[in-house]
Amino acid sequence: MIDANLNRLREGIRVVEDIMRYRDNNKDLSSKLKKLRHLARVNEHAELLQNRDSINDVLRSTTQSELARESITNIITANFKRAQESSRVLEELYKLTSPQYSETFKHIRYELYDLEKQITLNEK
Repeated sequence: MIDANLNRLREGIRVVEDIMRYRDNNKDLSSKLKKLRHLARVNEHAELLQNRDSINDVLRSTTQSELARESITNIITANFKRAQESSRVLEELYKLTSPQYSETFKHIRYELYDLEKQITLNEK
């Protein structure tokens, strides 16, 4: 769960970061997102990678709702939600083993809430 949610968190942030960087040429927002993406790391990467089993993931198949995006705003929103949900899972799981990591993922989650508001309100 930790490996999958770390990947999901970084991927979600990266999608929004690239939109802010390449479409909007917004250095401030893309830099903030990049900083959060870089915070979403743990020291146990090799151990997590060793235990990865993405081939046998029971929800690996794409669902129809994942294929339906009506606008760039929908893509931004979907990826913020993906990242926020993943950071919450990591925050909760790390309460068992690492309060420091738990607090880091909580910080990331709240920063994502703020950035989502800034970016989404400017999309409309």
